[in-house]
Amino acid sequence: MSELYLMTTVIERRQLPRFVALYQINGIHASFISLGRGTFNVERSGYLFGQAEKAVCFSTVTWEAWRAAKKGMQRTLHIDVPGTGISCVIPMSSIGGRRELAFLTDGQNYTRGEESIMKGTDRELIVIISNQGYNELVMDAAREAGAYGGTIINARGTGMERAEKFLGISLASEKDMIFIVAKTSQRDHIMQAVMLKAGMQTPAKAIAFSLPVADTAGLRLQDEDDEEEPAEAEPEPAKTE
Repeated sequence: MSELYLMTTVIERRQLPRFVALYQINGIHASFISLGRGTFNVERSGYLFGQAEKAVCFSTVTWEAWRAAKKGMQRTLHIDVPGTGISCVIPMSSIGGRRELAFLTDGQNYTRGEESIMKGTDRELIVIISNQGYNELVMDAAREAGAYGGTIINARGTGMERAEKFLGISLASEKDMIFIVAKTSQRDHIMQAVMLKAGMQTPAKAIAFSLPVADTAGLRLQDEDDEEEPAEAEPEPAKTE
């Protein structure tokens, strides 16, 4: 897939409606929002960063949509003012399903190209978004395909009313987001298993995509488990007198 990114924006919760409205003006309709909390408490350049209530917004964007949204965030919403927020984009490597891809990029001028902007990575972060309450169904499917475990956060979807146009079904706004780090060689198998057992034809209504991971820490034991057992040494021939 070419020129497709996960835009991640962290802002004060009270600013969320303004940012979502700006995204929609720029053709970014489907977003998934989770709540968080800022941890900074240092004074810098005369500004105090406190432990404000935050919103984290995830959206799938083309480079052109990102540039337009970035300009609006800087000029209209003044995101560069310290304490307002931060936004960044991460290259995406795969999305499970053409209809799901069309839904996530609705309103943007996107043409599917070759897969993976960032090549040669050993691991991927698989992100699965499902209706709330079906995370066990999702994780059971992922584990059967080789995943070790995942992390779940609650989120709320925007633009879900547009799903029927592309998916032929309505989607609930309350969501679970499941994050799974897996080997690149396992990515397609895990995503296919999730889409088969927890996809749009099930109550979970899961959407899956993946992001390339440059490096990891904390997975050494997993790597050791995946290593092949060493071959047993052949017995030495018996010595003769």
